[in-house]
Amino acid sequence: MKKLAFIKRSNGSHWVGDGFPVQSIFSYSDIAEEMSPFLLMDYAGPTNFPPTTRKLGVGQHPHRGFETVTIVYEGGVAHRDSSGGGGSIRAGEVQWMTAASGVIHEEYHSPEFAAQGGAFEMVQLWVNLPAKDKMAPPAYQGITAEQIPVVIVPGGAGTARIIAGRYGDVVGPAHTFTPMNVWDLRLKAGHQVSLDLSAGTTTALFVLRGAIEFDRLHTGRAAELAVMERAGGHLEFAVSEDAKLLLLNGEPLHEPIVGYGPFVMNTREEIAQAIDDFNRGRFGVIRQ
Repeated sequence: MKKLAFIKRSNGSHWVGDGFPVQSIFSYSDIAEEMSPFLLMDYAGPTNFPPTTRKLGVGQHPHRGFETVTIVYEGGVAHRDSSGGGGSIRAGEVQWMTAASGVIHEEYHSPEFAAQGGAFEMVQLWVNLPAKDKMAPPAYQGITAEQIPVVIVPGGAGTARIIAGRYGDVVGPAHTFTPMNVWDLRLKAGHQVSLDLSAGTTTALFVLRGAIEFDRLHTGRAAELAVMERAGGHLEFAVSEDAKLLLLNGEPLHEPIVGYGPFVMNTREEIAQAIDDFNRGRFGVIRQ
C-alpha cells in the first residue's frame, strides 16, 4: 500500500509572459528526488480572460534536456517550435513537446480562445529525460481529446482519461521515454478509489477541484499535491468532494539534476554547452 508522504502546496504565484497567471506547485529546486521523473508543475487558473485581439502568452524561448507537457482544461493554447512542431489545442487536449537536444518555442492563447475569451485553466509539466536521451532529436505530439481513451473507475467512482501510460489494457497515446502514467481523473464524492500502480514508483495526485482524503487523517484540496511514498504498489484514497485530479506516476531516474533557467541537464559542463549552443544559434529558428 502506498502511504501519503506529504501534501505540497504552492510555492507562490507569478505570470509567465502576459497570458499565463500560474501557481508554482513544485520544481526540481524543492522536491526533485521525491517527484522524479517530473521536474516542475505550473498550474494556471482558473482565470477568466475577456475577448481580445492581442496575442497573449510567452514569446520565443529555448529549452534543452526535458519535455514540456501542457494539459488544457479550459481555454486554448497555440504552440510553435523550431523543430517544425506546433498547433492549437482546446479544452481536453494536450501538447507534449520533447525539447531534448534543444528547441525554441512559443506559446500563446489560441486565436479562437482569444477572440471569444472566457475561462482558462491549464497545467504545464516539465518531464525529465534520462541522460542517454537528453540529446535526442526534438519532437512534438499534439494529442486531441478524441485520441485520449476514457475508462470507468470501478464502483462507479468516476472516470479516468489516460493521457500517458496504461490502465489495465487501455494505453494512452503519449509517447514517453521512461515508464509513466499521466491520468486525468474525474471522481464522485462518497467513493473509495483503489488504483494498482508499480511498487517503487513516484506517485502524486494534484487536486484541481474538490477534496480527497487519506487514512481519514489528511485532506488534499484544490491546488494541492498529495505525494505518496514509493513503497507498495496499491493506492487508495477517499473522495470527500466531487474531484478533478491529475495523477502523476513514473519510474524515478536517480540521476543528477543540474538546471539553469530553461535548461536541465546532468552536469554544469552540459549547462555551459547548452548556453553556448543556444547563443550560437544551434537550436534552430521558428519558421514563419
